[in-house]
Amino acid sequence: MNSVTSGLADSPLKVAMTRVRWRIFSFMFGFGLLAYMQQKSLTVAAQQMMPELGLTQMQVGWLQQAFVIGYCALQLPAGILGQRHGTHRAMIWMGILSFLAVITTPLAPVVFSGQTLFVALLGTQLLLGLAQAAVFPVSAGVFEAWFPPNRWAFVEGLQTAGLGLGAAITPPLIASLMLVFGWQAALFWTSVPALALIAGWMWYGRDRPSQHLKVTTLELAEIGEGVHAVVAAPISWTRLRALLLDQNVVLITFSYICMNYAFYLLSNWCFLYLVQERHFSVITSGLLASIPPLASAIGAGLGGAMTGQLCARFGTCWGFRLIPLIALPIAGLLLIVAVSISSPLAAVAALALCFGFVELTEGSYWGAAITFGRADSMTACGVMNTGGNLGGIIGIPIVAYLSGHGAWHTAFLIGTVCALVAAVAWLGIDARRVVGAEAT
Repeated sequence: MNSVTSGLADSPLKVAMTRVRWRIFSFMFGFGLLAYMQQKSLTVAAQQMMPELGLTQMQVGWLQQAFVIGYCALQLPAGILGQRHGTHRAMIWMGILSFLAVITTPLAPVVFSGQTLFVALLGTQLLLGLAQAAVFPVSAGVFEAWFPPNRWAFVEGLQTAGLGLGAAITPPLIASLMLVFGWQAALFWTSVPALALIAGWMWYGRDRPSQHLKVTTLELAEIGEGVHAVVAAPISWTRLRALLLDQNVVLITFSYICMNYAFYLLSNWCFLYLVQERHFSVITSGLLASIPPLASAIGAGLGGAMTGQLCARFGTCWGFRLIPLIALPIAGLLLIVAVSISSPLAAVAALALCFGFVELTEGSYWGAAITFGRADSMTACGVMNTGGNLGGIIGIPIVAYLSGHGAWHTAFLIGTVCALVAAVAWLGIDARRVVGAEAT
């Protein structure tokens, strides 16, 4: 049986108490969850920020755009730096800079006003994007080092479930806090838990299992360290060129661009869509806006587990392809249903199902990128996630403009087209082909 595609073995709940790798995973889960809380808080707080600070909906779109630009720009460099300096150090610096960016946002109006304030807010969102760029490429390196190949899609899916959970918690939490204490206090106090996570990772995290004193010989054998590719090794220019020109990398990046238009549409705009188009109250919208990301969390976890099982049954190539080929067209159809159906609550249900089907594919995207990226998995994932965030850079101003003019239906229709194109691209992706296998 192919070692890359063998099925799931022990339950993670069973081994979590005795295996260091699952404790390492819990830190990556936490970093992902907090990252999405930090990212999505602004989209909820915008409901109070716009009238209080004199911001337009288009300006809120540009604040989101500043984050995505920074986040996108550093994906590839973050993967390269993670390989050069190690995952442990990279996640520490990411956490510290993200915390500073988040607490600076509510403090900016104390110092600035008018146009200067808007520029300052752009700067804080740009810094947050730059800081968080390392989260997922470096997490891929952590998973490659700490887990056997048959678990890569599974743990990627579980981490993505954490993102959905963070996005689900954020709307009701921030909406409730800002109605009582104001948006500044809501953003400030929800950022504090990040300090405990950073401190814990500084103390417990390591680049590789063999460096951790708590890892037993049995666990090293289970992980198979030394059998699969070595991570955290500097990438050469020859390998980088081979990676950037590789068919798998090009197609999965293009597919991820298209898929992430739908992702950003669902993750960034649900709250305002429910307030403006479906006319729910702020509190009700905060509660209802948590349902789609919660569904996305469930979808991501299931998708990761299903991808491992499909790879074991059908092989690496079709095992990674099947879920995107089926789930993305369904998600595209549900976008049309959500914006067309007359019942507001039925629209929420359609959005939730749609987000769940979109996130079913995350295990396939990230698991495949690690599998064909191998020793350069952090860089390969950085390239792919650069494309993913280009989907946001392209999509955010489009949705901001269309929604600002009441054309939500058009914004959702574009998402349907993007989901279909993303699915078709998977027909050319074959995770059995390792990137740069002939390069030296």
